[in-house]
This record gives sequence, C-alpha cells and structure tokens, in this order.
Amino acid sequence: MTRPLSITGAEALLPSGLAPADIVLEEGIIAALDGSTRGLRLDARGLLALPGIVDIHGDAFERQLQPRPGVAFPPDIALRDTEAQLLANGITTAFLGITLSWEPGLRGIQTWRAVLHALSEGRWACDLRVHCRWEAFNLDALETAIADIRAGRVHLLAFNDHTPAIVRRLDDPATAVKYCERAELTMEAFRAVAAAIPDRAAEVPAGLEAIGAAARASGIPIASHDDATLADRDFFRARGARICEFPMREEVARAAAAAGDFVVMGAPNVVRGKSHLGWASAARLAEAGICSVLCSDYYYPAMLPAALKLAEGPLGFARAWNLISAAPARAAALSDRGEIAEGRRADLVLVDPHERTVVATIAAGRIAYLSATGASRLS
Repeated sequence: MTRPLSITGAEALLPSGLAPADIVLEEGIIAALDGSTRGLRLDARGLLALPGIVDIHGDAFERQLQPRPGVAFPPDIALRDTEAQLLANGITTAFLGITLSWEPGLRGIQTWRAVLHALSEGRWACDLRVHCRWEAFNLDALETAIADIRAGRVHLLAFNDHTPAIVRRLDDPATAVKYCERAELTMEAFRAVAAAIPDRAAEVPAGLEAIGAAARASGIPIASHDDATLADRDFFRARGARICEFPMREEVARAAAAAGDFVVMGAPNVVRGKSHLGWASAARLAEAGICSVLCSDYYYPAMLPAALKLAEGPLGFARAWNLISAAPARAAALSDRGEIAEGRRADLVLVDPHERTVVATIAAGRIAYLSATGASRLS
C-alpha cells in the first residue's frame, strides 16, 4: 500500500481545459480532484500539472546500448540510464523502438533477446513497453518475433523495410561504414550479408502476412513506417496498421488522416523547425490537423519543448499537449492514461511554465523524478 500524494495549487490540464486543481493520487490512480488533501503534499503553485507524456516511438536508447561504434553495454545498464532520461523529460510511458533486423549487432536478434530479457527482469518506474520495428526481410527471425508477440512481450508492431535503402547506399563509403559499425562487422563481411538478403524478396509478403496476423490476434496496435505512396498506406491499413509513422509525402499523410489513421511525426522536427531528412514539417501538419501524434523519434528531450512550441500557435495548449499524451495513448490502445481525471492512472508531469522545465514526474502515483526545486516543495 502506497502513501497518498496530494498535488496542491496547480494549474491542471483537465479534459475541460486548464483550471486550478488539487489532485489526490492514491494506489496508482487519480483518486480525487475535489480540493481535498491527504498524505504527502507537493506544493504546485505556479506550476502546470499535465498528463504524463506517452511516447509511442523512441529509439534514442540505442545510444546507451552502443555509445560508440563497436562499443556495447549490457542492456540492464543501458535501460536504467534510458529510464532516467525518460522520467527527467516527463515521459511516463515509453515504447522502446527495438529494431529486429537481419543485421547483426545493435539491431540483430541477440540484442533483441537481451533487451527483452532485461526489461522482464527489471523493476521500472516508467512504463517501458516494446515497439517491435520489424524489418520485412528478416525472415530468419520470423518465428521468434511471432512467439514474442503471442507471449505478450511486444506491445506495438511496426512494419519497416530499410533493406532497399541499405543495399543501395553500400556504394557510398561514408554511409556504408555506419551500417558496418552498427552491425559490428567489417565492410567485406557486411556487404556479404547484405548481398544475400534481396534474394528472399519473394518470401517477404508471406512473412508480413504472418506477423501481421499474429499482432491482430494478440490485439496489439500496428503501424507502418515511412510510407512513400498512397498504395503503401492502403496496403498496410488492409493488414491492420492504423498508425502511419513518418509518411514520406504530405499526400500520404493527408490520406491517412482522412481515413482515420493516427499520423505520427517526430517532436525533434517541431523543435528544429524541419525534418532531418528533408520531409514535411511536423508543426505545419499538426496545425493542419493532419499529424495527430508526436513522438520522441531519436531524441527524448524534444517532447516537452515541441508541445510548448505548438501551444503558442493556433493549436492552443490543450490540443498541443494532446499530441504527446491523450492521442498517443489512444493510438496505443491505452485507455487508462493520457488525461487527468478521476480513476485514470496517476501519471503526471509538473512543469514550470516560465523555465519550461520538468519539476516533477509522477508515474503510477509515485514520484519518479524530482528536481531540486521540486524537492523544496514537498511537505
């Protein structure tokens, strides 16, 4: 039994909008918004109390697994550091985008197994979940992936196909060396592995059907990644993918939104004002009602500033924050979080609106991150 926590004097983002609120958290849920207080008290005057951030696609943890080319660290250490980053940035639910590729090394099956084992063995304050980035040509790992889906170890499936781009770029030494370093192979060895992969192209459609069927049977959300054409989006939607991640063309994003799909763009795109790949502006698509979800993509600290930046524009605060809380929760089929309401999971982030920083992160009713300023507010 955990001690109740009362957050008093905050300006809270409620389903009806921003309003003063005293919030009581008890046994992992939001127990009351009626002005009562009990247990430990956190004085939140001058702060915003916001729903905890839900990140449905983030692969920045790879830098903790492999901080330098060819230098690997055990997943338990890497995930502890990752969790600390997540919580310090207000992220209370994180889908780790673990790529399961035919490439060995960082994105290979051994790393996949090791990370899943570390996740199952650890006790985490942040709700860490598995977003399987399934590489279409990784047919040798198909049975493993399906078994993990059926066992409940995967919480979101994404169809990926980076193979054509990898094979095409092997003639560029500067790019090829990055793939080799990630795979922990020499250039010669990596070229040999990559050369044989396209030969199995005829088997890929059946593989996609099989893993898609497993995901549908298990009831987990499905996404498609980097859809280039309307035909791509239609193909994956027909296989249950109602999440469109990083559409490569604006017309694809518009069509996905029109069909009721969730359109996911990167928060770093908003913060930087452009895509690092030269694709569509996430801010413009969000303001147009096309982008419905923001994710951390490759940089966890981008989530908070992206929402605050969009809040200054036509979206307003509630709609901007929705992009990183309620909307991704819906996309991930997590109906217990994403808003501050009685009975919901007690995931909140307290933000100083002037400093634009996280003061405290509360995950399942427990203080999981507290700044020095936040510590001085406890009683």
